[in-house]
Amino acid sequence: MSFADRLTRLPRPHDPDRAEDARAILTRKGPVGDLLAGAGGSSPYLLSLMQKEADWLPDALSDPETALKAEFARLRGVERGHLPSALRQGKRRIALLIALADLGGVWPLEEVTGHLTAFADLACDLALQAALAPLVRRGKLPGMDEESLATGCGMVILAMGKMGAGELNYSSDIDLISLFDETRYDPDDYAEARAACIRATRTVAATLSEMTGEGYVFRTDLRLRPDPSVTPVCLSLDAAERYYESLGRTWERAAYIKARPCAGDLEAGERFLTALRPFVWRRHLDYAAIQDAHDMRQAIRDHKGHHGDITLPGHDMKLGRGGIREIEFFAQFHQIIAGGRDPDLRVRSTVEALRLLTVHNWIPEDITEKLVGHYRALREVEHRIQMVNDAQTHALPQTDPGLDRIAALSAQDPDDFRRDLRARLEEVHGICEQFFARDTGKARDEAPEAEADFDSETIARWRGYPALRSQRAQNIFQRLKPRLLAALSRSARPDEALSAFDGFLAGLPAGVQLFSLFEANPQLIDLLADIAGTAPELARYLSRNASVFDAVIGGSFFDPWPDADSLAEDLSALLKAEEDYEKRLDAARRWQKEWHFRVGVHHLRGLIGAADAAQHYTDIADATLRALWPAVQEEFALRHGAPPGRGAMVLGMGSLGARRLNARSDLDLIIIYDPQEAEGSDGRRPLATRTYYARLTQALVTALSAPTAAGRLYEVDMRLRPSGNQGPVATSWSAFRNYQDTEAWTWEHLALTLARPVAGPPDFMRNVEDFRRRTLSAAPNPDRLRRDLAEMRARIASAKGQGGAWDMKIGRGKAQDIELLAQAGTLAAGEAGSDMARGLAHAADAGWIDEVAADQLTEAWRSFRNLTLTARLLTDRELVPGDLGRGGCDFLLREVGAETLDELKTRLDGMVARSGDQIDAALKTEPDDG
Repeated sequence: MSFADRLTRLPRPHDPDRAEDARAILTRKGPVGDLLAGAGGSSPYLLSLMQKEADWLPDALSDPETALKAEFARLRGVERGHLPSALRQGKRRIALLIALADLGGVWPLEEVTGHLTAFADLACDLALQAALAPLVRRGKLPGMDEESLATGCGMVILAMGKMGAGELNYSSDIDLISLFDETRYDPDDYAEARAACIRATRTVAATLSEMTGEGYVFRTDLRLRPDPSVTPVCLSLDAAERYYESLGRTWERAAYIKARPCAGDLEAGERFLTALRPFVWRRHLDYAAIQDAHDMRQAIRDHKGHHGDITLPGHDMKLGRGGIREIEFFAQFHQIIAGGRDPDLRVRSTVEALRLLTVHNWIPEDITEKLVGHYRALREVEHRIQMVNDAQTHALPQTDPGLDRIAALSAQDPDDFRRDLRARLEEVHGICEQFFARDTGKARDEAPEAEADFDSETIARWRGYPALRSQRAQNIFQRLKPRLLAALSRSARPDEALSAFDGFLAGLPAGVQLFSLFEANPQLIDLLADIAGTAPELARYLSRNASVFDAVIGGSFFDPWPDADSLAEDLSALLKAEEDYEKRLDAARRWQKEWHFRVGVHHLRGLIGAADAAQHYTDIADATLRALWPAVQEEFALRHGAPPGRGAMVLGMGSLGARRLNARSDLDLIIIYDPQEAEGSDGRRPLATRTYYARLTQALVTALSAPTAAGRLYEVDMRLRPSGNQGPVATSWSAFRNYQDTEAWTWEHLALTLARPVAGPPDFMRNVEDFRRRTLSAAPNPDRLRRDLAEMRARIASAKGQGGAWDMKIGRGKAQDIELLAQAGTLAAGEAGSDMARGLAHAADAGWIDEVAADQLTEAWRSFRNLTLTARLLTDRELVPGDLGRGGCDFLLREVGAETLDELKTRLDGMVARSGDQIDAALKTEPDDG
């Protein structure tokens, strides 16, 4: 398709005489001639370019993409001594071709800005090589030669701002940061290399920005580098990284969203940006950045005088109200808020960022589409302003004729242009102001008054807490306090809720981030009040792990529960994104805490019951083991080589194997490995097979249970392995089979009914599961089984007693007692499942109990389980309902279906007594004849 066929709009000539001069350049009629007349008749700058490049233009217009590639190729072949002149000619040609394709609608905005950026990248790279070449020849860059020029002799130029994002405007300056990789030089040569890199940077800037008789290439700004008033124009990568880690500010974080290596050693530049990720992308949702953004916007307005109503004459399309910068800020600061948690949001393009923010539920789709449409329209107006005289300006003309000229270049009627532009600016300002005004002291709506008469002394001491030591934290909290107190007053017992919130606030190490999060998301205040009024201990936990609130506003917190495979894939992807092992462990801990918190909140709010909560906690543990086990092995293999033989698998036992975990469960694990014929590993520090797997198991236990800055994952119990604490921590496959076949006691086969492969090589896990089922299918003698079970029961009673009054797990007739009978029933039937009702039904089939007793024991066990699961969410101490507060007691009663604590205690005591009698009767055996 020809250039003429691709035209979708035609600018109108503002000056008829100049229009005819432009048309005469190609002596063409028709649409292309009209395009030239409209462009040249409204832009003196474009007319001058047409006149200078009249010989080149006709062929370029026949195929603009090919012409662009040819010009880039020409510039790459220019001798370095002729580069400044060649680049200026290239700029004229490319500026002219892009302008005509833009004005005629041949290229959309993204293609226009992309081609401008590509030329800037090329110009920077060629200018850098030209600046370095004489320094290399004179030996000013020790150790570098001609081949080193391709990678900038260790220098890298970062494109910032619009250039970094691939969004250069028509007459844009370019923001660059020049750095050099000090590791490519001998330490003794550092000072000489540094001086040469500084000299090269100055030469690059002069090559690009110096005005000559042939014009300039790009105005170049080097002031975005760290502390530009005192630092040289080129810094070492190490110095820059140390600056950002210690002194970097929010505006610099925002700037680095768009940063991109554009010239020189691109790989070094990418490594540097990777090292800066923790600085740019904070781990938690960063709503405190909204205030920083608002302050930046206010500073720009104060400096430029952009206050008051929007009036078109002289309005700054970039920095003025409703302008381009408002949309860019809107996108960037949403990215800063959420990009630390969601790597998908770490993109440079403004339009792409807006679209992704909608996909990830941070911005409504209608808002995004409005902003995208306005952004493109405002950028095109900005381009037409700059096309008039190639001026680095973003301001509309002050006069009506000047505005008419911009309307003509935009192919619009002057009145329609003014009306449309004003509407766009006003809508952009309205949308963005609503977002940035969240943290300015203006309440989004009137907070309700607290209904309860709270203890003034408790409230008065809050100012002395660490979370409120800064003035900014105090200011935000003062705005939150009415809503907080109102939410607490709606609790069943407001004073208890206030006391729990006081414990939460006292434990917070800092407040600005969290208070900003609450202010931007008031629903979190209601959630915190609900938790404080129901589970004070969970509120205290939140003060130490406040980042879990991030998950609530991620858009899917209250969605249906994902399957276990999805959870494992999610965590695996998270761990793969971290290169450092310790960071992987911290990431796993944060992930697990957030999902645990989700289960707890769903349980507290009645969205799921205790049985669902147990399944969800188990899914989290499964996913953790499935994702972490490969990561532990990978780290271990760096020193000791790959696992010898077929590898190792994790067998979940106890509550993990039975899928009955609670909020505070530890993990019962057995590690089984299959060495096959391997005698050891083949790494840098090889180990014998048995030693290898023993240490690998210890590494897994450490990864799960060692406390880090992000806490710990799980306590690990490995006493259920063959031979218990006396046996090796990892068991070989052959030894495991031999032990189960020839040495295992009855209680170990009972435990095997709950076992479940969780992580490891799939074929190995299938082998272990097949063996488990075969082993359990050989039903033991029922009388012997009952005798062994009675003996086990007596030992447990002797060691652990009856438990506390409200402890429904340990003791005669309680949950563990019923579980043992169910496991024995399963074993007697030669089955391998862990379902309680089915196991008790098998006990009835064996004649140990009748069907009525099986049903009653099942009902009792479910009540005990629900009570225990609920209690473990509310407290990590022995359950004493009187210590829970009214909210906690109401939650407990709801979960077990009782009206009062007295009614519940009477019912529980009756169930315990009846269950104990039924199990006593089931385990009575006839004395041996001998």
